Amino acid sequence: MDLSLDSWHIQTYISNTCLNIGLVMSNKLSTQHKILDAAQSLFAETGFNGTSLRQITSQAEVNLASVNYHFGSKKELIQAVLQRYLVVLMPRLDQEFTRLLAAQQPNSLSQVLSVFVKPLLELNKVHSHGTRIFLQLLGRGYTDVQGHLRWFFNHHYGRVLDKLVLLVQQACPDLPASELFWRLHFSLGTVVFTMASNEALAEIAEADFNEKVDIEGVILRLLPYLSAAIAAPVPQVAQLSQTTSQTAPLMASEGR
Repeated sequence: MDLSLDSWHIQTYISNTCLNIGLVMSNKLSTQHKILDAAQSLFAETGFNGTSLRQITSQAEVNLASVNYHFGSKKELIQAVLQRYLVVLMPRLDQEFTRLLAAQQPNSLSQVLSVFVKPLLELNKVHSHGTRIFLQLLGRGYTDVQGHLRWFFNHHYGRVLDKLVLLVQQACPDLPASELFWRLHFSLGTVVFTMASNEALAEIAEADFNEKVDIEGVILRLLPYLSAAIAAPVPQVAQLSQTTSQTAPLMASEGR
């Protein structure tokens, strides 16, 4: 019996088996990536509600069973599209927030917001134009009323978001919690709109003001605006409402 020949057969069998397993895993990952790429493109362009699974499978050139097999449902696919960015972004932000909270005195609002710049720009390494795409997707989560995403964020990243809120509260101690809620959401809306129209804004800046602005330049221009908006004096909402209710009958009578 030739033991060396048997050894060769065994090694060949093991090698071929590993190769086949590798090909299966590669095909599986390739299918997942194709679905994720198609989904994020369509979600960013037409929204979560406006995109069907059939559109995604058509663009990804896979069958519907592949989506169900790899992701389970459309909700889980939406979460997976965001997660490919969040696993890069949130750990970095967590580190930065922890560093700021360890400071001996409260940080300024501009210091808090500035830590977003580098982690956001790193999303371009996840996918081409990743920063813009991620922020557009984030905005879609609000405009399309995806309630499951609120659970998803709180479940996976609630601790990180709590640190952000604490830092903003320390920077703006006179800001009531309810006002902070509104201003953070107004800020998110500003960011989402700016990123959604980023290319058009860059073209206008170059045509009208001879300025060449990349995504980093847009973000750096945005931060002072957000800092000033979040820290602005609190309006007397109750007083404004009372004034409006008093002037309304007068305007109606004048109209008669």
